[in-house]
This record gives sequence, C-alpha cells and structure tokens, in this order.
Amino acid sequence: MEVIHKIGRRKKAVARVFLKEGNGEIMVNNKALNTYFPIATLQYKVMQPLSLTDNVSTYDIKVTVKGGGVKGQAEAIRLAISRALSEINPDYRTILKPEGLLTRDSRMVERKKFGQKKARKKYQFSKR
Repeated sequence: MEVIHKIGRRKKAVARVFLKEGNGEIMVNNKALNTYFPIATLQYKVMQPLSLTDNVSTYDIKVTVKGGGVKGQAEAIRLAISRALSEINPDYRTILKPEGLLTRDSRMVERKKFGQKKARKKYQFSKR
C-alpha cells in the first residue's frame, strides 16, 4: 500500500496527514501524539475515526499541522484522518459520515469592524 496524503482544516489550523500501513504509531510534528496533545480529550478527538473503524493499530500516521489553537489542530487532524480512511475503504464512509467526521466545519472568527471594539462589541454610547 502506498502512502495516502490528505488535508484537513478547522478555523485557522491546517493539518496534512500521511497514512500508511504499520503498527498504529501517530507522530504529530515529529512528536508522539500524547506529547503533542497532553490533554486526553484532544487525544480522543484525533483517535476517534480510527477507533470507530477498528483501525487503532493498523496504520502509521505522520501529521504536520500549523496554525490555530490546539483544539482546532486536533479537529483538523481528525478530519484529515477520516478523509484518508474513507479513501482506503469506501465502507468506512458509512460509519464516519453519520458521526459528522467527514464534514468540514466552516465556522470562522468574525472580523473586527472599524469604529467598534471587537466584531460585535461596541464602544459605550453616551447620549449626553
């Protein structure tokens, strides 16, 4: 099996995933998964597509991720892994799609408007 390359995005985070057959080793920016994401919930997010398809120890995954915060990066990696798994086996699509793992979350930060403090917050209004 050749290496499969997929991209996942979330907010400002962009993750590139290289998936190949192996023993379940996940490297994120040349660090182990539990070193890069010390929080258990973020590790769960990354492992979610693998555990749903029973492929936790089947594939080696190398990830390069940049931009955004840690949660956005974890969700970008999750999307990229889901896309790679659905390319390997089209039957995985029926498992991952109802969980919402193949949908790109398009919500982004709203831009700040001029004459205001933030995107929605305004300066205090004084009538007199």
